[in-house]
Amino acid sequence: MNAAEALEVARAVGIRVEIDGDDLVLEAPAAPPPGVLDLLSRYKAGIVTLLRLADKSWSAEDWQVFFDERAAIAEFDGGLSRGQAETCAFACCTVEWLKRNPARSPPGRCLGCGFGDQAYDPVLPYGLETTGNAWLHSRCWPAWYGGRKAEAVAALEAIGIAVPAHLADYFEKNRSA
Repeated sequence: MNAAEALEVARAVGIRVEIDGDDLVLEAPAAPPPGVLDLLSRYKAGIVTLLRLADKSWSAEDWQVFFDERAAIAEFDGGLSRGQAETCAFACCTVEWLKRNPARSPPGRCLGCGFGDQAYDPVLPYGLETTGNAWLHSRCWPAWYGGRKAEAVAALEAIGIAVPAHLADYFEKNRSA
């Protein structure tokens, strides 16, 4: 079971689930079954992430289609094994999530440490001008970017796109680097 499936179970019994900040707001015609409430509680963080993603225009199904398409292209057109193709597809999903969820900060203020320019390390823009920039010191970038990748991985996991088995240890070891 994952957050997407828990949300689907809730909707199947007539519960409308929305978010208010980091809280779930439930609306139902009758008292929800305790088992469904338990699922919503257990997967709350993932459901909140999933509903935030839904606000950004792609559903869990859209992400799954994107993943499956990339895996099929890598496997059948690229000649990769299924495992390698899924690794490539997961990397594509991670990059797409980062593009669709840009980080922004005010110019001249590092998003990593909060300080401005240093004589030896100026604050530089990272990102696309059309979506805004995250301003960072070069020394702050690795940890910040590691955290962004961890956000992407967590968001993808919450909607049911699993980290390929051989990458799970890699992502766990590198969540902050």
